[in-house]
Amino acid sequence: MKKIVIALIKGYRKYISPMKSTKCPYFPTCSEYGLQAVEKYGVIKGGLLAFWRILRCNPFSKGGYDPVP
Repeated sequence: MKKIVIALIKGYRKYISPMKSTKCPYFPTCSEYGLQAVEKYGVIKGGLLAFWRILRCNPFSKGGYDPVP
């Protein structure tokens, strides 16, 4: 399952992300954060961390450096 989720994130980064006009205000980007979280914590906990990060990523957020815990 972990390999499938990682492949989906990498596919998103390669094919969908370059077509977006807006950029993530966080470093690392939300997709990189999700990739690191899933690799470090697994699909469930890493997926929840990535989901929480995506919820925080909006035009009103300050952004900045936000590493995977």
